[in-house]
Amino acid sequence: MKINDPAVLAEVEAAFAEYERALTTNDVATLDRLFKDSPATLRYGVAENLYGYAEIAAFRSARSPVGLERALERTVITSYGEAMATANTLFRRDSMVGKVGRQSQTWVKFEEGWRVVAAHVSVIAE
Repeated sequence: MKINDPAVLAEVEAAFAEYERALTTNDVATLDRLFKDSPATLRYGVAENLYGYAEIAAFRSARSPVGLERALERTVITSYGEAMATANTLFRRDSMVGKVGRQSQTWVKFEEGWRVVAAHVSVIAE
């Protein structure tokens, strides 16, 4: 298995960048599209545990669009073979004084393209 094939890595980096743009602009349709539409998809958030695409989509549609801007640090994207990758990053928001956020995602390439199948977001003290 090839780790970090440049072509595969470029695809995942592009999908991750699209996700980040959608997140910070509250583009719910794109966020929904980038998560795999499956009951097996999950997202653990700062204050919620979401099991299945339907719960994730409901959370996204109800979330406030205020204060979503953030700065990323130490982003690490790693591809494993041609159809699986992980993306991990630290993030900071002006509202998170003395804290740092952490985000991890597992991406899988399906016929419809790269999709997040598992995600975890947490915030810890600096």
